[in-house]
Amino acid sequence: MPRASRMACAIAAVLLSLFCASTTAGDADSILTLDKLQVRGLQPTSLPLHIPTTSEGISGEQVRERINATDAQDALKYFPSLLVRKRYIGDYDHAVLATRASGTGNSARSLVYADGILLSNLLGNGATFTPRWGLVSPNEIERVDVLYGPFSAAYSGNSVGAVVDYVTRMPERFEAHAAVSYTHGGFRLYRDEADDTATGVQASLGNRWGALSAWLSLNRLDSSAHPIAFANVAASAGGSGAGTPVTGAVAEKNSKGQDWYLLGATGQTDTVQDLAKLKLAWDIDADTRLSLLLGQWRNDAARGVQSYLQDADGNAVYSGPVLIDGKRYAIAPTAMAPQRADQRHVMQGLSLRHAGAGAWDYALAYSRYDYARDLLRSPGVALPAADAGGAGRIADGNGTGWTTASASASWRATEDDTLEFGLQDERFRLRSEVFDTDDWRAGAPRQRSSLFAGRTALRGAYLQHSRRWSPRWSSVLGLRGERWSARDGALGDAVRTFAFQRRAEAALSPKGAVEYAGGEDWSLKASIGRAVRYPTVSELYQGSIAADAVVNNDPALKPERSVTSELSWVRGLDGGTLRATLFHERTRDALYSQTNATVAPVVTNIQNVGAIRTTGAELALSMAGVLRENLDLDASLTFADSVIRENANFPASVGKRQPRVPRWRANVLATWHAGERWDVTAGLRYSGEQFNQLDNSDIHSQAYMGTSPFLVADARLRYRHDAHWSAALGVDNLGGRTYWNFHPYNQRTWTLEVRFDR
Repeated sequence: MPRASRMACAIAAVLLSLFCASTTAGDADSILTLDKLQVRGLQPTSLPLHIPTTSEGISGEQVRERINATDAQDALKYFPSLLVRKRYIGDYDHAVLATRASGTGNSARSLVYADGILLSNLLGNGATFTPRWGLVSPNEIERVDVLYGPFSAAYSGNSVGAVVDYVTRMPERFEAHAAVSYTHGGFRLYRDEADDTATGVQASLGNRWGALSAWLSLNRLDSSAHPIAFANVAASAGGSGAGTPVTGAVAEKNSKGQDWYLLGATGQTDTVQDLAKLKLAWDIDADTRLSLLLGQWRNDAARGVQSYLQDADGNAVYSGPVLIDGKRYAIAPTAMAPQRADQRHVMQGLSLRHAGAGAWDYALAYSRYDYARDLLRSPGVALPAADAGGAGRIADGNGTGWTTASASASWRATEDDTLEFGLQDERFRLRSEVFDTDDWRAGAPRQRSSLFAGRTALRGAYLQHSRRWSPRWSSVLGLRGERWSARDGALGDAVRTFAFQRRAEAALSPKGAVEYAGGEDWSLKASIGRAVRYPTVSELYQGSIAADAVVNNDPALKPERSVTSELSWVRGLDGGTLRATLFHERTRDALYSQTNATVAPVVTNIQNVGAIRTTGAELALSMAGVLRENLDLDASLTFADSVIRENANFPASVGKRQPRVPRWRANVLATWHAGERWDVTAGLRYSGEQFNQLDNSDIHSQAYMGTSPFLVADARLRYRHDAHWSAALGVDNLGGRTYWNFHPYNQRTWTLEVRFDR
């Protein structure tokens, strides 16, 4: 039996045994009623958790108790079917969220919010368009909720995978919190021996003065990480000719099982990130609140390199013609190039919300996320000359950002009958200019070398009706209408700028969910929803210029169209719930980068993939006081069969598995409350075999650019000295496993944290 199947069977056996142990007869008070099951997830969140479909949540206190959370995204570490591709502590530009039927290359197929403000970077779809996790400090998290699938009409088609909402704290009285953490991990791979270290300092103050309340949060993260990329040449590229004889190249197999040489490590990131956030609230009356949020995130990052190559005198070699095992290879000057990033992003939000016992509730909200400064510097000359400066380039993203505005209301005709409706406007602007400079480290921009820009806008209106028809039956039906447009698309080089025509499309997306309460402690839920995910600016316009023409892009891309459905059985247990879910999704015109070899010349760009079908099942158990009163357990097991069914441009991919969607995923997290002061947590995270290529040709997963299965163990020991002081010692990846998602993840990593709360 394959390892994945053995793992799946073992976890399924554990879930079933715990289920049997937890449903023994007891008094009536120990059984959760259906109403309690519904109320359990209702917390201050922007998510519509009343919809009878899959949702999961975790409180901020549970995060601090159980999880080694050095970044906000760590709060999602043990959610069923979710994975954040966090390569190192402070990963600010590649930490993409994966869901049941979407891999870590599909960042635009999920939505992430903080207090209802959009953090998802919908300017593109892929690893470099990660949600802006840095705008949330782990210290300020009140809770995190996740709505799985596109089953709420209140969200755009980008919700097809999941919607995540971080709820941060607002005080009811004076509060002060501080936390200091230190993280250390070793990294041993190829010729690299590095230490991953990170220091985090978090502080926050809050108070209430009658109807007014305020919260100030400050956070600094100083992280030094391992290499994430490796310069390489294919062994078959070697030829004859003169060059510098070198030693040190590492002979390995690439992700397709072909011979190559690794020449050096790149992308070794040192990042210092500062977050300052101020939240103000005015309770106009008991049911109405006006809120203002101002946040600024700053990042000063440097990415270094290390060459494995040495000449006869022991000097490091970074570029030029070299001889490896007697064959000549040409190394470009920028093959092992450092980088410097200087970023300042600003977030603003204003909202007015009314929620009371009357017939009407309403909400008005506006938010803006702005790249106030976003500079990336890189040299055009090879090391070691680049250490002293020299010519290079500056990529300037100033002017990039997005704004959102919404107005919504709900009307309760009766206690069992509610009508919701709303209007939304979302606008995204991407602008990136690359300039030549005389000094890549500190020089001023000179002549422009390239330009890439564009805008998209999405206007939506929705109507959603919730009805409890009887004590056993309830339903939610919704319809969303959207009009999407793209304009001001531009691609340029040093002398020319090509403009793209404006385009617009519209679509309707119906939603539906129904629940049957079969008894006091179990229910059945069925959901179905259509989602239309429109192309992003980057997908539409990014390309290149050759022979006085734009190539390798397609501004006429079709939107992705998905129909997702699920059926869940939910059982209330003594202290928790057990859920079994069947899910199915069919996506037409999925957006992927691929090579179309059916045309001449061959084109590699973002293209529409005809159809992808995903069918799967999910088991999730959440228990407090399982087996023993002081033991809590959360466990999940997911099976997903995700297959490409149609792809006219790349026939070799038909019948192959969707990239970065493993067949099996599993998580287990157990916390033992050893008295009033100690909490001991152990966790397991498992992901099965997966691929990075559409044709599944990357058969060697344990390699750079490979996507490997993994089974890693985590642990955390927390001590509460009194009501104010606590400390925790944790370890992630206890076995020190090397595993990959194109880039390598952290190996064994220890975290020590001290907290003060008042």
